[in-house]
Amino acid sequence: MASTHTDDDIPLGKLLTRREALTLIGASGVILLAGATPGRAQAPSASNPQLSCVARPQQTEGPFFVEEVLNRSDIRSEPRSGQVKAGVPLRLTLKVSRLSGGSCNALAGAQVDVWHCDATGQYSDVRGSSTAGQQFLRGYQMTDAAGSAQFLTVYPGSYGGRAVHVHFKVRTGPALARSYAFTSQLYFDEALTERIYAVEPYASQRRRWMRNADDGLFRAGGRQLLLAPVQDGQGYAATFDIGLQV
Repeated sequence: MASTHTDDDIPLGKLLTRREALTLIGASGVILLAGATPGRAQAPSASNPQLSCVARPQQTEGPFFVEEVLNRSDIRSEPRSGQVKAGVPLRLTLKVSRLSGGSCNALAGAQVDVWHCDATGQYSDVRGSSTAGQQFLRGYQMTDAAGSAQFLTVYPGSYGGRAVHVHFKVRTGPALARSYAFTSQLYFDEALTERIYAVEPYASQRRRWMRNADDGLFRAGGRQLLLAPVQDGQGYAATFDIGLQV
C-alpha cells in the first residue's frame, strides 16, 4: 500500500499562548488533554472532577502514514510472518475525551492509529524500500467506554533528521454530528532514551540520535507532547490524554 507523503520537517501546529489556547477551546473543535500543567483551563466533569483540558499542537503525519486498516493492540509483529520486532517493550495508552458544555467526558468509539520506526530506524511499508508490504509497528484501536486505546509496542529507534518520536492519529466516526481528525506526535525524555539506547538492539546502531531541541517539529510545541513513561516489568508504560471538542 502506498504511503501518504508529506514533509516530516514542516510543523502543522505551533506552541499556543494562553489566549490562543482558550480561543482554540472555544472555536476550533480540537484540543488535547493533559494532567497538571501551568496555565491549564479547568473543565471538571461529574465523573472526573480533576480532569483538565488544555489546547495542544497538532503536528504533521509525516511521509510514512499508511492506511493499513490493521485492528490490533499488539503492534510489534509483522502480521504475515509473525516475527516480533526486537526492542524494549512500551505499553502506550491513549485516553480520548470529549469537551462539551464545559465538561470533559470519555469519548468511546474513536479510532486511534499509532505508527513509528523500529529499533533500527526503519518504518514498515515504505514504497520502494525493503520494508514495502510489511506492517510491523502499525495498528489501530477503537476507544472503549472509558475512552482508552491501548497498544503494546517497542521503544522507537532513531533516524537522521528527527528526534525520537511516535506518530498518532485520532479520528471520530459518522456516529457523531461531525467527523474530526487529530494528528500529532509523541516525544521522549532524553535521559530515558540514553538509558534505553545503551542496550541492544539499539546500541549496535552506533548512531547519535537528534536531540529534541534540535528538531524543528519538537520546537513547535513538542514539550506539550512529551510522554512520561514509568517502569513496567522489563519495559515501560505511558499514558497520554487527548481530547476533541465534538
